[in-house]
Amino acid sequence: MPNAVGSPMIHVMDRERVAGNGAGMSGGRGKAAKTTAQILRDYRGPALFSFGFRPFFLFAAIWAALAVPLWIIALFAGIDGLSEAVTREWHVHEMLFGYAGAVIVGYMTVAGANWTGRFPVAGRPIAGLLALWIAGRAAMLASSAFPLLALVDAAFLILFALALWREQLAASNWRSVAPCIIVSLLAGADVLVHLRPLDYELAAAGERMGIALIVFLIAMMGGRLVPSFTRNWMAQRRIKPEPAPYGRFDAFAAASAAAGLAGWVMFPSSAVMAALLLVAGAAALIRLWRWRGWTAAREPLVWVLHAGYAWLGIGLLLLGLSILLPERLPVTAPIHALTAGAIGVMTLAMMTRTARSHTGRRREADEVTLVIFLLVNAAAAMRVAAPLAIDWHLELFGLSAACWSLAFALFVLRYGPMLVTPWQRKA
Repeated sequence: MPNAVGSPMIHVMDRERVAGNGAGMSGGRGKAAKTTAQILRDYRGPALFSFGFRPFFLFAAIWAALAVPLWIIALFAGIDGLSEAVTREWHVHEMLFGYAGAVIVGYMTVAGANWTGRFPVAGRPIAGLLALWIAGRAAMLASSAFPLLALVDAAFLILFALALWREQLAASNWRSVAPCIIVSLLAGADVLVHLRPLDYELAAAGERMGIALIVFLIAMMGGRLVPSFTRNWMAQRRIKPEPAPYGRFDAFAAASAAAGLAGWVMFPSSAVMAALLLVAGAAALIRLWRWRGWTAAREPLVWVLHAGYAWLGIGLLLLGLSILLPERLPVTAPIHALTAGAIGVMTLAMMTRTARSHTGRRREADEVTLVIFLLVNAAAAMRVAAPLAIDWHLELFGLSAACWSLAFALFVLRYGPMLVTPWQRKA
């Protein structure tokens, strides 16, 4: 995104170079190119706002750690006022559009600049976007009394989608247009959810649309990143054979996921859509097997990516089965396989990897990071099992919430200092 207020510009990838003095898109043309490290040294603002991923990953994790306990308290404590504000609908919205929305924006500020070849913003524009996101969280807590406050929340994704399109159009790079479309549709899904007082079914479709879009983003981008990162790790250690290269089966798996998820959004009870979801889930798991993730069992930063993608395949399979066998498989099980599992695990995997890569740390997981990954996977597993274990439903529900919050709290404690301090290249 362009620097609208004259703050220093910072590029994303070490291997790339930028022209000018880092203060604007057109300034300094003809001057010697600067490396990323030089631009980082020139930046004089707070380190937290030097990259878009820094504040959004940090505050998204803080919100993920707090929002689930708040939902549990509202559900069981019966505190006056809290139960009216923190409802089931609030919980769904805040996990999808609050937490996951912030992570997507943070990641897109890194990846989007890499796709377009243009510079991401730093400084006040990022701080302003973060302030809007925080205002949205406050607005959602108060919107039960003042419905129009929901517009504050909706503005966040709408504005970011517009900024993403602006960069895409300026770069004229149509090969990377899919994420722009997905973010735009996600903003539209958020608007649909806010129409609940007018049309409940439309809002429910908005929730399904939000889940489907984020899951498909994982299917699409994860389908490129997971084997790529695995291949790089294996190449460094001379491990053969490498993950299967992208081919027709991968394209089929992505297309089947898109078709199944789109069909589920529009026809959530259709047996035909159930069959599509079963095909998509099986294709995702076959695709995962082709990536040979077991070879990276000793590196958590790699195997956790495979775990997140496994939750995607499992969730699609369970969602298809829940449509065909609703009396045996409650829909909350597959929904949480896709949300707590695929979305929760994959976002944490990318947050830790990106934080380490772009703050100068080694891409190796320490003990705390391993615990984070184990906790978030345990949280997903228990939340999926809870509706199926009638005698242990509440216990699994509570343990899942505790593991989820602890995982994100540990991320804040371990990675927060990395995100708020300047770049440090460590041995």
